[in-house]
Amino acid sequence: MSFIEIKDVRIAGISTAVPARVVDNTKVSSTVGNDAESVQDFVKRVGIFERRESLQLTAADLSCEACERLIADLGWEKESIEAILAVTITPDYPLPVNACMIQDRLGLSKECYAQDISMGCSGWVYGLSAVASLLGSGNIKRAIMVTGESKMHWGKGVNDLTLGHAVSATAVEYMPGADSLKFHFGTDGSGADSMILPKSGVRNMHYSDEEIKLLENKELQRSMEVEMNSEEMAQFAINRVPQTIQALSDRYGIDYKGCDYLVLNQSNQQITDQLVKKLGVDPAKAISSLRKFGNTLSASIPVTITTQLKGMIENKKTQFVACGYGIGLSWGSVAFSTENIVISDLVEVPENRFEDLKWE
Repeated sequence: MSFIEIKDVRIAGISTAVPARVVDNTKVSSTVGNDAESVQDFVKRVGIFERRESLQLTAADLSCEACERLIADLGWEKESIEAILAVTITPDYPLPVNACMIQDRLGLSKECYAQDISMGCSGWVYGLSAVASLLGSGNIKRAIMVTGESKMHWGKGVNDLTLGHAVSATAVEYMPGADSLKFHFGTDGSGADSMILPKSGVRNMHYSDEEIKLLENKELQRSMEVEMNSEEMAQFAINRVPQTIQALSDRYGIDYKGCDYLVLNQSNQQITDQLVKKLGVDPAKAISSLRKFGNTLSASIPVTITTQLKGMIENKKTQFVACGYGIGLSWGSVAFSTENIVISDLVEVPENRFEDLKWE
């Protein structure tokens, strides 16, 4: 089984950047899936009343804003940052990778390690294990991981009302004696089509001349949007999340019910409530950012920490259990502690902040 323990690495700080544009789901006049459920009823059921959305800002744009704020708040010299990892399924370009462009835009050293990781809802946990592994030997002392999405056309209906835009930056550093990070991971690729963007990669990238002329055709439009089987994804979450958290607890002797906070991927409130009940965790410990930010995929966990716990955990030791799950199908859980952590103020980025920045 995929268990990993990484010692001598700590989370030094977390920041979040979101588009300034707020979408009020309660004011959308439409139906979801079928005419049986109004948007208003759907919003109440899933607990997502607002989302952040941008038509111009990219994942790299939000990454740079989140990083700049966090670096300043930490008081780190940019020359001291030796690695940058970008976890996203909405890169600015198929190539080059976002991490390379972020390195340049931040003015980091040309000796900086840069890597993209294409992961969805489990991305923060996977990314944290990857960046912590780089630092575990002590050869690299400081790194930043950015996770999140922006400027993606999710499609109409359920996806468009639940998925929001955000990027979080997580700063990690080598510190001998720091509490270890403990992970458990799992994958079930047989569920890949439970959430998929069909016309996005090389397998289905070519359009015929006739298809190009018929871009308004609804069938073709649907093939260019995210397809999600909500029932399959919900059942997967309800089954797998308790299993991975229990496996993590059994392996490392962790009392997940006794942790300070449980942070789950923010899929929707209905699923979260079922998971909290199934796990037997005090609901007050299961913090949520769904109401104002929706499901921000790989940014869900750090968005929740930064928006719900700022001013509460910076000056004391805090024990977390977190779990990301979704696209892949993929899941990962992690137990970690924070102490003297920096939590930056939310960065709200204007729509036209980078309108002149383009590579032709």
